Amino acid sequence: MNGTETAGAALKGTIRTLSPREMPLLRDHLLRLDRDSRRNRFNGVVDDSFIESYTAKCASDGTIVVAYLTDGEVHGAAELHQPEQSSDHLPEMAFSVEREVRRKGLGSLLFKKVLKAAERAGFERVRITTGSGNEAMKSLARKFGAHLTFGHGESTGIIELNKIASPSIAADLPQPDLLKAGLRPVAGRRELKVATPTDFARASVALGRWYWRQVFRAWEIRRPV
Repeated sequence: MNGTETAGAALKGTIRTLSPREMPLLRDHLLRLDRDSRRNRFNGVVDDSFIESYTAKCASDGTIVVAYLTDGEVHGAAELHQPEQSSDHLPEMAFSVEREVRRKGLGSLLFKKVLKAAERAGFERVRITTGSGNEAMKSLARKFGAHLTFGHGESTGIIELNKIASPSIAADLPQPDLLKAGLRPVAGRRELKVATPTDFARASVALGRWYWRQVFRAWEIRRPV
């Protein structure tokens, strides 16, 4: 998660986790947001001094920031705030993307990366809160399993990490090696399809064997000595 990854064909920058000493990069990004984007990010109007204080706090309270960088500048960020910072003791996610790099899939990439960070940190549930008018973020939250409720000018949703069914997340989960059973990758897409009925039969057998191996392995681990 701390490594640097290229963002994709439509984006020329990289995605990586910021260190605490790099929080000034997050500050500069948040200060560059246009008025509507800043209001959506903070669910209200905030001034520059608030952002200065906010990012200084992020540097010291354990906030994880997954950022999209180009030429040493942050132009998109996903934040994961520690559960101690919220009244219900749930980690909370927040997102911000500058206008110039929107509609290129960056929001989904950041969403996926920060959910992975939450999972690695041992969290089972995360909360996302966004402005009621931030349709793009609400759509992303629903895509990743959040059921949003509205109140006090904002939308709030809880994401159960063990129930995520989004293809963009599932593609990175451990899978049985079905390619050996005759499954072929669909060109340009991260999914598989069965080429023939024979391939389907082989794949079914391979999947069944893989499933029962996991069952017996779990039984061996749990069996009293």
